[in-house]
Amino acid sequence: MRDMLWAMVVAIGAPPAAAFLGPPASLASPASAAVTASATAIPPTAPRIARVPAAPQVTTFPAAAAGRESAEERLPGESIPTYDVVLTIRPDGVLHVRETITYDFRGREHGIVRRVPYRVDNRLYDIRDVRASSSTGAPARVKATKMLHEVRISVGGGHRTVSGRQAYVIEYDVTGVLTSLPDGHAELHWDAIGTGWDVPIGEVSVRVETPVRPLGVSCRAGEKRRAGLSGDDAGLTRCGWDRDGLHAVDFTQGGLRPHESVLIKARLPEGAVQVPPPRYARPHFAASWPGYVALGLGLAAALTLWLPRSGRRAAALLRWRPGARSPRWRPGRRTGTALVAAGTALVALDLADDVVAHGVWAASMGDPALVGLGLLTPGMILFLAGRRGGAAEREASQDQRA
Repeated sequence: MRDMLWAMVVAIGAPPAAAFLGPPASLASPASAAVTASATAIPPTAPRIARVPAAPQVTTFPAAAAGRESAEERLPGESIPTYDVVLTIRPDGVLHVRETITYDFRGREHGIVRRVPYRVDNRLYDIRDVRASSSTGAPARVKATKMLHEVRISVGGGHRTVSGRQAYVIEYDVTGVLTSLPDGHAELHWDAIGTGWDVPIGEVSVRVETPVRPLGVSCRAGEKRRAGLSGDDAGLTRCGWDRDGLHAVDFTQGGLRPHESVLIKARLPEGAVQVPPPRYARPHFAASWPGYVALGLGLAAALTLWLPRSGRRAAALLRWRPGARSPRWRPGRRTGTALVAAGTALVALDLADDVVAHGVWAASMGDPALVGLGLLTPGMILFLAGRRGGAAEREASQDQRA
C-alpha cells in the first residue's frame, strides 16, 4: 500500500508530499540510507551542545518544513544567494568574524546594512575593527553606528548606487562573547547571520575555527522563539556539517526565510582560551522600593497642590483671576524653581553615568531618577502657580492705575 501511494504522489508531481512519505522500502538505496543516517549523525550529548563525530557526512536540510512555500515565492525580489561566514576563536578570547555576502539587487541601491547585536539580555559585547571590501567592484565604504542594541554596519558608496549581483566582505572582532562555565570550559553562542535580513537567503555556510580541538560544536537554523544569542533552540533545524581536521568544523544550511537565524554553539576545554569576565549594563528601568516611595510622595504632594478641593492656597492661586481677593499665602517662584532644578539634576545624573559608560542607548532609570521626578512634579506646579499669580497681580495693578 505504501509503495502504491508513493508511486501516485511521484506521478502527479508533488515533491513535498513525496518527501513527507519518503521512498518505499523496496526503492530505498544504500546511498539514501547513508544520507538519512548522516542527518542524525550529530546526537547531542548535552541539552545545549552536540559532539562532533569522527566520521562526518555533508548534508543540507531546509530550515522550513516540507510543503511550506519557499522564501523566494513568499518574498519575490531581492535575495542573498550565498552567505559564507568564518568564525575564528582566538587564544585571547576574541572572536574574529569574516562574512562574504552575495546580494542580488533588483533596483539601484546604495549598498547593504548588516546588524550585529552588541547588547543581549543586558550583557554587553564590543564590536571593533570593522572593515569591508567588495570583490565585484561595488563601493564598500563602511560606517558602523550604534542604534538601540545593535551595531549597524552600512557598506556602500554614499551617493553612488549599485544594481544586479554584488559581493561584499565584512570583517570585525567581537570581545566578551565567550562564557566561562562552572566546570571551567569556555562556551561560545553566536548568531552567524543575525535576524536583521529582510530578504531570503539561498545558502549559508559557516566555518568554526578553534585554537584547540573543541569538545563540541553545533549549528541550528530557523526562526528563534526568543531574542538573544542564548535563546531556546528547540524546534530549529540541525545544519549539515563536515569536519575539516581537528580544529575546524563546516556547517551548511539552505532555504532560509527572512529574519531566520543560524545559531552556533561551541565548547572548548578548560584553559584553551582566555575568557575575560562578562560586562553587563543596568536594565533600562532599575528602580527599587525607595525610589517608588519617593515618587509616590512627590505625586501626592503635586495632587495636593493641584486639586481644587484640597484646601491648599496654591490651588486657589491657580484659579485666581484679576479683581478677586488675593490669597494670603502664595509660594514664591523660587521654591518651585529650586525643586525643578534639583529634580532635573537628579534625573540627568542618573541617566548620564550609563550613557557615558556605554552610550546613549544604555540609559537606565533608577532610584535617583524617581526621586528627581518626585521633586520635579510638585516643583513645576509651584513654579507655574507663582508665575501665574504674579502675572495676574501685575495685570490687576495696571488696571487699577488706569
